[in-house]
Amino acid sequence: MNTSPFVRLLLWLCGLATALASLPAQAGRSCEAEQPPQAQTVLRGLNLAERTLAALDASGQRVVLLARAGQDLSKYGIYYSHAGFAYQQPQVSADGKSGHVWRVLHKLNQCGTADAAVYRQGLGEFFLDDLWRFEAAWVVPTPEVQERLLPLLLDASQPSRALSLHQKPYSIVSYAWGRKYQQSNQWAIETLALAMEPQIKTREQAQAWLQFKGYQPATLRIGPLTRLGGRVTAANVAFDDHPNDKRFSDRIETVTVDSVFQWMQRAGLSGATVTLRQP
Repeated sequence: MNTSPFVRLLLWLCGLATALASLPAQAGRSCEAEQPPQAQTVLRGLNLAERTLAALDASGQRVVLLARAGQDLSKYGIYYSHAGFAYQQPQVSADGKSGHVWRVLHKLNQCGTADAAVYRQGLGEFFLDDLWRFEAAWVVPTPEVQERLLPLLLDASQPSRALSLHQKPYSIVSYAWGRKYQQSNQWAIETLALAMEPQIKTREQAQAWLQFKGYQPATLRIGPLTRLGGRVTAANVAFDDHPNDKRFSDRIETVTVDSVFQWMQRAGLSGATVTLRQP
């Protein structure tokens, strides 16, 4: 669709977002201060979104797994904090011409609470979060994986099939093979399993498929004082779903963007990671 960057920018600013579940406006953003974002931050985020849009359009792909760097997690060896599925949504313009817009389907924590929901947003909103680094990264699934993912991502029925494995209770460090909580990257990878294997009906089955395909979660080294502090001060941090032998030896196994990117390439489900940095 040959929409000018200026028009696209206006569309982003108007909020190309449709919630799949009811969430407060600040979902996925820091709740420490309710100050509006600085103009420079907004412009850099929109510029990153526009450049990402141009790159995705030029790629000729229909679905990618798109990541952002919303937090500084370097002390845990993590580079990207959050991922969602970016995909082409067919659209007919006012003059009757067929085209598409890019949407992002992803799970967001509800402003530091113990709950989360799934959102369908535009690229602009995806990059208007409190970014730690103005950088986008994505992997392009193979044609077969895209063919299986796209119908699920486009499904607008109620309830949407993309929500069938979503679980509201949230912990940012939820156990990769547990089912008490579900964090954002965990929802994404379990939903990928759902798309690839139509017979999957439960999170347990999705996780079994991921294990069969060789997915290996990241192991974070988090000591008892950090665990205690996180659990006491933040509702969206819980460790009680991790096996005792791992938790008490400071090994927290969870789903990270980095581990998912590495696994998809290793398993032949995607190409190499593409990065785009905003000056």
